[in-house]
Amino acid sequence: MSHKNLDDIYRSHMPEIFRYLLSLTRDGYWAEDLVQETFVRAYLHIEELDPPRIKPWLFKVAYHVFIDAVRKNKRQIVKDQPFFQQIKGNASTEEEAITRNQLQELEEVLKTLPEKQKHAVLLADFHDLSYKESASIMEVSISYFKVLLFRGRQTLRRLKERSDSADER
Repeated sequence: MSHKNLDDIYRSHMPEIFRYLLSLTRDGYWAEDLVQETFVRAYLHIEELDPPRIKPWLFKVAYHVFIDAVRKNKRQIVKDQPFFQQIKGNASTEEEAITRNQLQELEEVLKTLPEKQKHAVLLADFHDLSYKESASIMEVSISYFKVLLFRGRQTLRRLKERSDSADER
């Protein structure tokens, strides 16, 4: 694969890989470091890739870069810097405020999920990866991935319902 193709891959997938790593680290600087490491590893193995499978492969590399960094550094994953507040859209000020509030609520709920359920929800629901791709990234069977995703979604739904009923009071 040529240098130009790697540049194209970087431009088209870097923002999504960054958001994924940011959602795991909750630290913009650390996520940027991990993105760079992800694409260094991608550069080393890009010749072996099947172009239609690049996105799930990059997510898998990013996941392993994250796991390696946690093991190596023993860093604290949970930081005070809100992940979802860092996502910027092209919406009006009012729409952005509503979206920001919803994302803050979602972020708080995601914090309560067990790690594997959180990863399952992020990969499938936020990054639109297939069950097969997500299970491969997490190195679990598809059936176990479905269980994790189901439980994560169920917990999110239950917490949302509690929040809505508390708001009505």
